[in-house]
Amino acid sequence: MKKRNYLNNKDILAQIHKSKNTFCSFTKPEYNVYDIILNSTSEIDDETIDQAKVNKAKRLSSQEYERRKMAGEKVKQAECEVLPSSITKEELIFRVMTFDHIPDAPGRKRTPKTVADTKVKLNFPPFMHYKFDDEGYLHLVGKSHWNGDLDTGHFDKDHGQATNELAKMWMKLCDRYATRGNVRGYTYNDEMRGQAILQLSQIGLQFDESKSQNPFAYYTAAVTNSFVRVINIEKRNQNIRDDILEMNDLTPSYTRQQAGQWEAEVKRNDESTD
Repeated sequence: MKKRNYLNNKDILAQIHKSKNTFCSFTKPEYNVYDIILNSTSEIDDETIDQAKVNKAKRLSSQEYERRKMAGEKVKQAECEVLPSSITKEELIFRVMTFDHIPDAPGRKRTPKTVADTKVKLNFPPFMHYKFDDEGYLHLVGKSHWNGDLDTGHFDKDHGQATNELAKMWMKLCDRYATRGNVRGYTYNDEMRGQAILQLSQIGLQFDESKSQNPFAYYTAAVTNSFVRVINIEKRNQNIRDDILEMNDLTPSYTRQQAGQWEAEVKRNDESTD
């Protein structure tokens, strides 16, 4: 039996999607699943529609394969293939990245460089979902950071939350990283792990699916930065403590002693070669 990775991008993406949906409103629950991500409704043309059909067909094929496999069937992926040509454009959901429904926040940044800098600070990039009706007209069917009906509801960036499963993934990732050989020996390992979990809870949903399908790398980079940040802070504090101890003719830390011995050895070697 093939060993399953402790975390994989497919599962992480699924939990990110579920978490973001708790901050959204849709005219129908099934409209939360998008088939393509675009930057504007003007990008919806024959080419992007065809790509959306390919994406949807691939997703449906994978879902059917997993369903039949879980049911105990011996099935090949080719037997579960859904053809893009069998999908109509009225079945597609288009996610459009936009700030149109996000309130302005004048003065939030002195020198705004992007549209995001002029809007209320959010926990993930905002979007809207669109769908063609039976007559071929494009209609809005979903909004992020929204509570209630799309017409009568209101902007709300705090009513959702990350799923319990995604939170477990964040904790599992931090726990695994904390066992690495280059960090597990530190006495403040627990503090580094806690700081990394806090960091993921703050930026975990900021992952942008329109730019990457690799949230594992995104999370790992954030965890690494958190661990390094705590290490640098602790080293700086240790240097201050050692300086104070030496000023008072007391014995500094073992690390400072070792560094002093190494510097003295290097100096002696330099003098002998001269």
